[in-house]
Amino acid sequence: MWDPQLPALADRRRVVRYDHRGHGRSSVPPAPYTLADLGGDVVALLDQLAVERFGIGGLSLGGMVAMWVAAHHPDRVESLALFCTSAFLPPAQGWLDRATLVREGGMAAVAETVPARWFTPAFAAAGPQVVQAHREMLVATPVEGYAGCCEAISTMDLRPVLSRITAPTLVVAGRDDPVTPEPHAREIATGIEAGAPCRVELVDGAHLATVESAPACTALLLDHLDHLDG
Repeated sequence: MWDPQLPALADRRRVVRYDHRGHGRSSVPPAPYTLADLGGDVVALLDQLAVERFGIGGLSLGGMVAMWVAAHHPDRVESLALFCTSAFLPPAQGWLDRATLVREGGMAAVAETVPARWFTPAFAAAGPQVVQAHREMLVATPVEGYAGCCEAISTMDLRPVLSRITAPTLVVAGRDDPVTPEPHAREIATGIEAGAPCRVELVDGAHLATVESAPACTALLLDHLDHLDG
């Protein structure tokens, strides 16, 4: 999901990418998970790499994890970039139902409905190979890992801790995102502005805006970093 931004970022910074627990090549501990589990994984990884201060960014669940890290370890986070995410995403039962669905029917049970919310119909029609690649990524995710992260989102409410964030923050929302539309970005910014400068930007596209609107997202991210470096 960050492949389009990687070359430009790697030209300027050391970049560390990782898989959430239960995803990709990471281990799959028994579920349920909490956001504290996922955020703690990031902090432990950076401790292992001897990285004391860092910028952190995330898309969707990754943005939720990034907010948790920035709120609970503000002394270590120098910048924050949040794409197509939310601090609170009810109803909880919907996430629990999705966890049950994949445990009973495997990842194939969400192989059509979930990716359909990731891209606009126009983008999907113009780039079916991109959509298929992301669908295959989803289907390859371990069931227990996906279900555990659904359960983490079901109990998540970051709103009370947003004011602890002290890092300059960029929040980006997709204009056609049915999952975390613009009001979610505005709510995040309202919470963070109590403790740090924060700006909201809109780009074309649905939930995976870093893919669908890659040039715009890359430009916003580099501008955010340029302001910090300047």
